[in-house]
Amino acid sequence: MTVTTPQARDKALRRGKFVDPDVTADGARRAEVALSGLRTLWINTGTLCNLTCRNCYIESSPTNDRLAYITAAEAAAFFDEIAAGKLPTETIGFTGGEPFMNPDIMAMLADALGRGHRVLVLTNAMKPMAHKRAELLALKERFGTALQIRVSIDHHARAIHELERGPRSWAPTLEGVKWLSDNGFHFAVAGRTFMGEAEDAMRRGYARLFAKEAIALDARDPAQLVLLPEMDETLDVPEISEACWDILGAKPDDVMCAHERMVIKRKGAARPTVIPCTLLPYDERFEMGATLAEADGAVKLNHPHCARFCVLGGGSCSGGT
Repeated sequence: MTVTTPQARDKALRRGKFVDPDVTADGARRAEVALSGLRTLWINTGTLCNLTCRNCYIESSPTNDRLAYITAAEAAAFFDEIAAGKLPTETIGFTGGEPFMNPDIMAMLADALGRGHRVLVLTNAMKPMAHKRAELLALKERFGTALQIRVSIDHHARAIHELERGPRSWAPTLEGVKWLSDNGFHFAVAGRTFMGEAEDAMRRGYARLFAKEAIALDARDPAQLVLLPEMDETLDVPEISEACWDILGAKPDDVMCAHERMVIKRKGAARPTVIPCTLLPYDERFEMGATLAEADGAVKLNHPHCARFCVLGGGSCSGGT
């Protein structure tokens, strides 16, 4: 049966799971992850995007403004808190939506870079980025490889990429990637693991694409080609209990919320709020506070994405930085 509403999808997904923050559906102690040090702070620039992708976990589109544009002044307050608290934050990541649609994006990039942080921008490299080419070149000249741009190419085959991102999305993205390559930017590509395709086959496919298009990336390098696990919210997924760490041979410190937080601003909100990671922007149960100090508590792994993407999938949105 096709799940057609958020309520129906939620009912089908949970099956009694991911409800109690402390206990799984079968009565086990739910796993949690403590913040061992804030190494990456994500800024969600807003959910507006020039594309409407089929499986976008945040449902970005030209009309979705559930997360509002954050301003340079609002972002700067969090950078100030990092400096004042001498937090071990190495990277400031910018995600959306499409970050280059935010009117303050270049000011925020310059601010973060000027404070000595590495900066990672997630983009589709299409027209919004093209409008910022001169400013991006100027930042590259000032800050070099401290600025990294990661472009989403969902698959090495045009047909599959456009199945996800829409017709006529392939050529403009490739043009943007080739511009980054030709101009010596520190950049990477992010793909997704579709339909059980083996990682070796995926990397070989991207290697052929990079060679054909003269894109200066090594598809064998996980930092240059980041392959992220697929997230299908309609599928059942096991919960993660405390016992799972030993069963899976995993550690809480391996999960990205041990080192990351994300700042979002909800539409109509007076100020931004902090959540554990990039994957949980709409679930208000995961709001941790208005400051980084308020958001330093442990995160209960009480969402399907915690299990599917992070623990079982081994995914990390900041991989390769």
